[in-house]
Amino acid sequence: MENANGKESREEGEKVTRHWTEILVERIMAERKQPFIITGGITTSGPTHLGTVCEFLYPAKINDILVEKGQNSSFYFIGDILDAFDSVPSDVEKYGEQLSPYLGMPLCSTPDPLKCHVSLGDHYLADAEDVMKKMGLTIKVIRVNELYQEGKFDPYARIFLKNEQETRRVVAETSFRKVEELARWSPIMPICEKCGRIATTRVTWHDDEEYEYVDDVDVGYVKGCGEKGRAKIGDHKYKLQWRIHWPSWQAIFNTTVEGGGKDHFTRGGSYDTQVEIHRHIFKREPPIAYNWGFILFEGKKYSKSKGIGMGTAELLKLIPPEVIAYILIEPDVKSDKNIVPSGEGLLAVYEEIERLSTLENPESRADKKKAIAFKLAINKLKWRAKFVDILTYYQIHRDWKRVGSLLGDENGVAYLAPYIEEWLARKYEPERYNFSLNPGRAKNGNLVRAFDSDLKEGMSALEIHNLVYSVAEKQNVKATELFGELYRVLIGKGSGPRFGKLIEAIGVKRTKELLGSSL
Repeated sequence: MENANGKESREEGEKVTRHWTEILVERIMAERKQPFIITGGITTSGPTHLGTVCEFLYPAKINDILVEKGQNSSFYFIGDILDAFDSVPSDVEKYGEQLSPYLGMPLCSTPDPLKCHVSLGDHYLADAEDVMKKMGLTIKVIRVNELYQEGKFDPYARIFLKNEQETRRVVAETSFRKVEELARWSPIMPICEKCGRIATTRVTWHDDEEYEYVDDVDVGYVKGCGEKGRAKIGDHKYKLQWRIHWPSWQAIFNTTVEGGGKDHFTRGGSYDTQVEIHRHIFKREPPIAYNWGFILFEGKKYSKSKGIGMGTAELLKLIPPEVIAYILIEPDVKSDKNIVPSGEGLLAVYEEIERLSTLENPESRADKKKAIAFKLAINKLKWRAKFVDILTYYQIHRDWKRVGSLLGDENGVAYLAPYIEEWLARKYEPERYNFSLNPGRAKNGNLVRAFDSDLKEGMSALEIHNLVYSVAEKQNVKATELFGELYRVLIGKGSGPRFGKLIEAIGVKRTKELLGSSL
């Protein structure tokens, strides 16, 4: 029998040699029977961020792999727009006065101040669906309020009310709380008949079908109206508490596998409750679970209150969706993902995916894993020219059609153009790519003249780069001195992109003209 240490060693070994999606899919096929049902979901309380993207990107790709393997698999994505509206999102702050009366109500009952959707919850769910489309994902999206209205949660609400003491004990123990602390806790959250709030109500009496409530709770951002009421489960004017709501939707769909952020999987987190609800209340095995790491922005955890991070809509102006997908899919699922839209880091990502796009038979373990991630996230690049070449040529010519023609990739350049323009507008490019053609006077005319005389039409970028070293040696100066002189003459600064590529982009003929005029 394999002990815990042996299992951990095997899992660590698999991480090194295999991509995480391979391991998870094989586990699903080995441990569960078809049809496979994959679920995921979000609370639509604000604009889509990269944590939201993980909620639908990972399960969508897992489902794709299973279907590709000929398995009977489906993915359902749940939009929880029945959750309470607890704060005004930053993107609609100017509507704060209009929205504040709805605090504590379900998101599906909170109006969309932009008037483009029936509710604020629908507004942000549509935002997530838009990102799905941009990422090329076709996903079945289900609104949780509709499931409640259809009575899908009613059997589970009755189970929880009938077994309230046992349910309370499971919730308390799995969240490291004393049962006495949950004395006023109820499995259901009634919706007040008078004011429509769901966050401020509490159950005062119930049997297996009916319940009484009072709307008198102060949750900090809003207080209850004081109304007392009575309703039936069949009225569908309630929602289950989160820790039992999650396993209930899994029971409704008969979920095979579902993942979540690592915060849900910490000791005492909602995942621990989910498992015990399945086993002790529903008397069934819980779904296979997996969790992913935090999403970092330039090394720091996303934080709306501290202004750390960037919304997905904003990121999608800077980085193509398939590149974002690769950044999220390529590392081990449990590792934190660091999004750095500026500097050399993003250039390195472009370089890596461009290399993978031409890699037919990866040999190393690392490349095999990266190749799987590339196929899942991108499959086929929409551009052929190198990203750094497109960037360099544009800085010189400032004409996308000309850049596309010179590089022989009109469609690819046109596709990347808006991303590069936005990237440059925010000054996210590395300093060496922050330049324009800005000819100046030579300080050392002899050096420039010597290089000019040896520069010939037809030279490759590498030959031009190496020419600097040979001329410097002949002139008995350091190559760095000659590089600096040439950069200053051509672009007005002492350094820039790789020199051979720069001259190739300018053109040898034009370069010689500029060198001549600098003397």
